[in-house]
Amino acid sequence: MDKITVVLGASTNPESYGNKAVLSLQHHKQKVVGVGIKPGNINGLEINTDRPKIENVDTVTLYIGPKNQEDWKPYVYSLNPKRIIFNPGTENAVFMEEAMGKGIECVEACTLVMLSIGNY
Repeated sequence: MDKITVVLGASTNPESYGNKAVLSLQHHKQKVVGVGIKPGNINGLEINTDRPKIENVDTVTLYIGPKNQEDWKPYVYSLNPKRIIFNPGTENAVFMEEAMGKGIECVEACTLVMLSIGNY
């Protein structure tokens, strides 16, 4: 069974880290689903804007700031991920504590760095 990574905050903007993360995950042969607020395509991957139900989610990697995370929490929890990666700028102690209370591993790290050094 493939591990699935959901990039929350995926964007067609090549300067955005949500975009760079999708490309890096693809490059590292990870199964990736992009979820964002604007539809579009990143290297053949459609960005979902409708908060799709996804089975077998291993990781949710966040690229949305703390002020926008509250609306997304129920969706993140519905995915039942094994871990959430809080990328730089997305750190949120309250969200992390709540998620850990639900048995979800929380990591403050950079997905791009983790992939580049082989500890993803």
